[in-house]
Amino acid sequence: MYLLGYDIGSSSVKASLVNAETGKCVSTAFYPKVEAEIISHKQGWAEQRPDQWWGHLKQSTEAILKESGVDPKDIKAIGISYQMHGLVCIDKERNVLRPAIIWCDSRGVPYGEKAFKEIGEEKCLSHILNSPGNFTATKLAWVKEHEPELFEKIDKILLPGDYIAMRLTDRVCTTISGLSEAMLWDFKTGDVADFLLEYLGFSRDIIPEIVPTFAVQGHVTAEAAADLGIAEGTPVTYRAGDQPNNALSLNVFNPGEIASTAGTSGVVYGVNGEVNYDTKSRVNTFAHVNHTPDQTRLGIMACISGTGILNSWMKRNVAPEGISYAEMNDLAAKAPIGSEGVSILPFGNGAERVLQNREIGSSIHGINFIRHGKHHLVRAAQEGIVFSFQYGIEIMERLGMEVKKIHAGHANMFLSPLFRETLAGISGATIELYDTDGSVGAAKGAGIGAGIYADNNEAFATLDRIEVIEPVAADRQAYVDAYNLWKERLEMYLH
Repeated sequence: MYLLGYDIGSSSVKASLVNAETGKCVSTAFYPKVEAEIISHKQGWAEQRPDQWWGHLKQSTEAILKESGVDPKDIKAIGISYQMHGLVCIDKERNVLRPAIIWCDSRGVPYGEKAFKEIGEEKCLSHILNSPGNFTATKLAWVKEHEPELFEKIDKILLPGDYIAMRLTDRVCTTISGLSEAMLWDFKTGDVADFLLEYLGFSRDIIPEIVPTFAVQGHVTAEAAADLGIAEGTPVTYRAGDQPNNALSLNVFNPGEIASTAGTSGVVYGVNGEVNYDTKSRVNTFAHVNHTPDQTRLGIMACISGTGILNSWMKRNVAPEGISYAEMNDLAAKAPIGSEGVSILPFGNGAERVLQNREIGSSIHGINFIRHGKHHLVRAAQEGIVFSFQYGIEIMERLGMEVKKIHAGHANMFLSPLFRETLAGISGATIELYDTDGSVGAAKGAGIGAGIYADNNEAFATLDRIEVIEPVAADRQAYVDAYNLWKERLEMYLH
């Protein structure tokens, strides 16, 4: 008995096949092998063709079925993880009307800012828990103004995962979690955010049918089965955005539990059991995968755009030529905690939500031309990334979260011992590293939705914990001093 998980990213589409009994991944594949095309006709625009997602999904499915030799009839459920905040527009015949406007497209920003001001900050924050910002709803506002003839043809709007589910099952539906990431769910009324729809001039009819995150959401059609080589009638039983799904993959379900990722950008995602929000909207709050009308489970997300991208920039431009990331970590470790007074602000990858959408750029502070070398800069870069995480964690703590344990995948920046030790040192949290990824998590989520697993604890009982990093008490003050200096230098840009 097997479970199939898909992760629809902006760089690639990954598929994983998991043995439901052992919990082990038996095959995984992703396509394309080079980063997927992002269409950008103007600065700040980012679009992708949904049919290309489907094409990459088809290639990934074919690869795992061929490698594993699994009979498609033995696949009992399908789960979907997807890039968040995208906009797919379809007509009554379920044709896609234009390329999807994806998460990193910024054209919705002025619409979100205007709505936040005119509707009222308190109302937006108390109802949708965020500023309307640059999310799906405001991307649609751009379409309404700039492509009015196309807008009139829209029957339903979908998130990327909703589109893939539609292609698999021919059913048009979404979830509460999905609507919350689109800024279209009202947590006060427990319903679609009619006040925002009305303000933006959208009919409620554009919202698809709402289904539970864990449930039979449809069955694979004969057409999709023939196209992908899987069995007709296989149920789709789970879908979630990539960050909630990453938390699920790490078995983060309950209040106080934290999941973190640190790739090109970085995320600290914690579960809160109470409806709350940051009055400055520096962190985002969405319905977590297990949020229901009877159980409040909100994912509070601090996102830092400039994380791994800073480390890779240092590798290309500062570190000795030809050095590996592992060798860079060794180089950084030659400098002491705090990099002898050097601080790097990692915010060189666009506007940062955690800084109230300011774009302050990355900067280096405190260099002494006699004392400091490349090892100080490389260490200060990793410390600066960690300190930006801590800055977000402190906001989350003010919302009532107690951060004691951080779950992370053994990947990207978390491969660096220095990075892990610095995060444990400044946060005071234990860090647990696991061998998992989004597509494997989606497969296990499907197992929960199909009733194959009784709950998340059964689904993730076989999750491989690779390493545990405890904070070192003797180093605590050194990390605090370095962080306070870093924060003092950041505050110069925020006043």
